[in-house]
Formats: sequence, C-alpha cells, structure tokens
Amino acid sequence: MHISSGRWMYGLLLALITSVLWGILPIKLKEVLQVMDPVTVTWYRLAVSGSLLFAYLAASRRLPRFRPLGRKGGWLLALAIGGLTANYVLYLVGLNLLSPGTTQLVIQVAPILLLISSLFVFRERFSLGQAIGLMVMLLGFGLFFNQRLGELLTSLTTYTTGVLTVLAAAFVWTFYGLAQKQLLTLWSSVQVMMVIYLACALLLTPWAQPLQALQLSPLQGWLLLACCLNTLVAYGAFAEALAHWEASRVSATLALTPLVTFVSVALASTWWPDHVLPEQVNWIAYAGAVVVVLGSALTALGPSLLAAWRARRAGR
Repeated sequence: MHISSGRWMYGLLLALITSVLWGILPIKLKEVLQVMDPVTVTWYRLAVSGSLLFAYLAASRRLPRFRPLGRKGGWLLALAIGGLTANYVLYLVGLNLLSPGTTQLVIQVAPILLLISSLFVFRERFSLGQAIGLMVMLLGFGLFFNQRLGELLTSLTTYTTGVLTVLAAAFVWTFYGLAQKQLLTLWSSVQVMMVIYLACALLLTPWAQPLQALQLSPLQGWLLLACCLNTLVAYGAFAEALAHWEASRVSATLALTPLVTFVSVALASTWWPDHVLPEQVNWIAYAGAVVVVLGSALTALGPSLLAAWRARRAGR
C-alpha cells in the first residue's frame, strides 16, 4: 500500500496548483469555443498532452508494454478510452451552453458518482461522514439552482440541456475512473495517461477539424495552447500531490475548484469585460456553491474525520 512522504505542505501546494489550473480552465476553453467546435478542441488537448507524455516516456525508456494487459486489461483500456473521450466532449458541449462557474460546479458530481460506483464494483465502504457530506452537497445544489429550479424540473431549455449534458459528462467519467483504477495495477499513472490520451485523440480524428486553429485570433491561439498544457501540468501536479499527502486531503483541497472558477470569472469579467461575462446568479446561489464545496470536502474527509472522532471517544 502506498504511504505518503509526509511532506504535507508540499502536497498542499501541489493540490492548490491543481485546483487553480482546473478552476481557470473553463474560462480559457469558453473563449476558444467561440471559434472551434468541442470535438476539435478536445482533439488538440489530448493529442498535444499525449505526444508530450510519449516523448517523456520514450526518452526515459519507460514506454508501457501491452502484453501484460491480456484480454481483461484490453477491455478495461477500451472502457477508459471511451469514458474519457465522451467526458471531454460532453463537458465542452455543456460549457458551450452554460457559464464556467455553473459547469465547474455541476461536474463536481463526477467524483461522487465514482465513490458510489466503487461501493458496488470494489466493495468499498461508505461511512456516515461521507453520507452526511453527500446530503450537504445535495443541499448546496438546491441552493445554487434556486433561481432556475422550475426551469430545470419542468422544461428542456438551453440551460437545462447544458446541465444535463455536464451531468452526462460526469456519468461517463465514472467509467473512466473505475477502469483507470484497475489499470494502475499494471501501468504507472503516466503510462496510463499517455496511452489513453493518444488513443482518445485517434478515436476523435475522423471528426476533428484541425484547420479551425487557423481561424483563431492570437489570444485564442495562446489560450488553446494553455488548455493543452493545463491538462498535462494539472494532472502531473495532482499525481505528485498524492505522493506527499493523503488522498482524502488532496481530494478535499480539489473541492475548492468551483470557488476558484467563480472568483476567476469575477476578476476576469472586470479586467476583460469584452471576453468574459460575469456569473448571472444571486447571493443564495453563491452560498449554495460554498455549501457544495463543503459537502464535497466532507465526503472526501468523512472516513478520517469519523476515525479521529472515535479515537478521541475511546481515549476518554
């Protein structure tokens, strides 16, 4: 079993870097999507990230071997490729219909769905603390959508379609997460990412239109490059954070990502009003976003918090 190095401050810094990179990503993607379609943007992100990882692994002579996978590993790899491809495309389709903050908040459902799925697939336990965290998170979503609950529940508007699309992105990401968890018993995380990224890019090639990049303005071109590198650097920082800090605490830190997005949108809409629009939500919705983050963090920390509480009770 993996044991963290104990350098928790370094792990915290890396987790915060990941949260910031993921938090600002939808703002950059929103600008690029004005010219490019979601499939082509996804193709560029995956192709660039996968190629850089391939170059790194080739230089260090650590390219993965496919023979140890076997038939079962091959099916797991296909499931991960299909899940991640659908997740990336559906997320961008939803982002095209929603604001960055709303999109980032709704996608928080993904790790919760992975947690619930793990209960059945890997027979993992679901603690009382995690159940409370899930209830808090659902309450937060209710508060966040307070202005548009009727619209979400009674009609299929553009907003409703966007929310449902991002929820679908979260759902298919669960298949990727479950498959990747098993693949990590055969390959390292970098090897898994490289193969999946390149395979996803190959899968999307028939529908991608790379020449759309020629229509980008200089600013949009730089933002597209930043989006490609964001995926690589953020996941690298995330993997390194797990090496130095407990997974539950890293996950709790990453729960801050939607708040990073809301703050970033507020600042960007002030500095660059021609490019970034402010979030159209009231103070109840902002409070709901904070509650969602608290619920997500509590779900991640639930087992350790409950264990600490029981230890204090036993020590009395």
